[in-house]
Amino acid sequence: MIEKRVLVAERVRQIRGSFAFIEHRFLRAGFWTSLDRHELFLYLFFVVASDRQGISFYSYDKICTLLMLTIDEYILARDGLINKDLIAFDGTFFQVLSLPDEPVRAKSLLTTKDDMTQSDPATIGQIIGNILGEGHD
Repeated sequence: MIEKRVLVAERVRQIRGSFAFIEHRFLRAGFWTSLDRHELFLYLFFVVASDRQGISFYSYDKICTLLMLTIDEYILARDGLINKDLIAFDGTFFQVLSLPDEPVRAKSLLTTKDDMTQSDPATIGQIIGNILGEGHD
């Protein structure tokens, strides 16, 4: 076993105030490698921005500005994280979820306008449909 030692004693990390947490299994179990760079960047942002229950609220324009992502990069990354069961999004709030048992490999990406209209949980139509119930158009 490797013996660890503190390298800079006067700069040992301390938890003060709020604290972002990423389970070590995220790296060891392959979740890290299951994400593309924009998904990883967005996931880490949500971890840092969320409260103790994983809830955060940032508008897409603020996220895009802070992370220097285009709206298309943001939407693809957000939808990738939803499809990989790492975050939930109701159109307003994000929740970082507990890790699933194993990484979910990418499903097909939403690449066309029809795909996004039908499958994107954050579109106005989907939000209204969720509020009114599935039987309404």
